[in-house]
Amino acid sequence: MTRLAGRALRVTILLGESDTWHHRPLYAEIVHRAHEAGLAGASVFRGVEGFGASSLVHTTRLLSLSEDLPVAIVIVDTEDRVRDFLPQLDALVTEGLVILDDCEVIRYVGREGRA
Repeated sequence: MTRLAGRALRVTILLGESDTWHHRPLYAEIVHRAHEAGLAGASVFRGVEGFGASSLVHTTRLLSLSEDLPVAIVIVDTEDRVRDFLPQLDALVTEGLVILDDCEVIRYVGREGRA
């Protein structure tokens, strides 16, 4: 199990739910690659409304736009590991926003009995 405590770096990737990488959801590709890279963890959050650089508002309230809701992928690990992963994000994220934040890990514990 990866140990993580104290100072860390959080990368947040904001993109559209319909964004793909080789016919696969882009968010799933990013999570898969983060796992392969041995990062401490990654989570995907689906938004209910938002807009980005295109200034087009995507919302669950309009059926015509509900298929491309905003998605946020959050990854936290040591600064070195996150920065080593950034070139993969650079290749994958052609539209969207990638943000880095310093953070402090207070608790990082997995469930007992799971690999």
